[in-house]
Amino acid sequence: MRETPRPRETADGAGPGLPPHRPGGASAHTAGASRSGTPHRPDGRSPHTPRGARHTGPTGRPGTSPPVPGRPVLLCARVTAVLTLFALITWQVVSGGPLTGPDERISGALAGRGPAGPAEFCADLGNMQVALPVLACAVAFAWWRGSRRAAAGAVAAMAAVPALVVPLKLLTDRPGPLTEETGYYPSGHAVTAAVAYGAAALLLAPYVRRAWMTPAAAVLVTVATGIGLVLRGYHWPLDVLAGWCLAGVLLLVLGEVSSRSRRRSSSRTPSC
Repeated sequence: MRETPRPRETADGAGPGLPPHRPGGASAHTAGASRSGTPHRPDGRSPHTPRGARHTGPTGRPGTSPPVPGRPVLLCARVTAVLTLFALITWQVVSGGPLTGPDERISGALAGRGPAGPAEFCADLGNMQVALPVLACAVAFAWWRGSRRAAAGAVAAMAAVPALVVPLKLLTDRPGPLTEETGYYPSGHAVTAAVAYGAAALLLAPYVRRAWMTPAAAVLVTVATGIGLVLRGYHWPLDVLAGWCLAGVLLLVLGEVSSRSRRRSSSRTPSC
């Protein structure tokens, strides 16, 4: 009879040895097979699963690749773009650059034109006596509904209007279209109308069934105010455009504050 082959012994005779390593075996898929700390195929290629191709974050967990820009980054980009436009307009006004020529021609063609009554009414929409009560009602409503952070932000944005406009008027010292008096740049009426009606729209939009209607109404009233200011000869077109730029910066910041306030409120609301 043939003897049953005895198992091989290890060098020290302790017992049967491990089976020889086979290329392509299961051990080739371990983390140390490629000495990189990540799983690999036997032939050195990366696995086809998405998890293996994802980059890890600082804590070692899988992260997003490429990184997605956050809301603060987008806010800073928008504010920077609006401020750049405002700086360009201011530079043209102060230095008498090429934009002031068309600005004066447009104002000369439009000042005193059109129906005086409607134009005066539109220009008066930028008065504090008209715009502030509208914003005050929106602030009171938002405060009552619990959006206190957004309501306080709207009040702060409105308070920032004279703090920004008055020094700029003194700095630029620009005369008006129909007068030699100075202090017309930027248009305080344009800033007031845009901030007051825009902030009111931001506060009321979450509680309106068709949320787009409040921003649309705010834009319509703001544009009508600017047209009235130009038609009545109270401001140059660049005065109005610069005022809208300042208001845009304030409203962008206020919009971010309102959005964060709504997200916090929704996260605190218990789910059913």
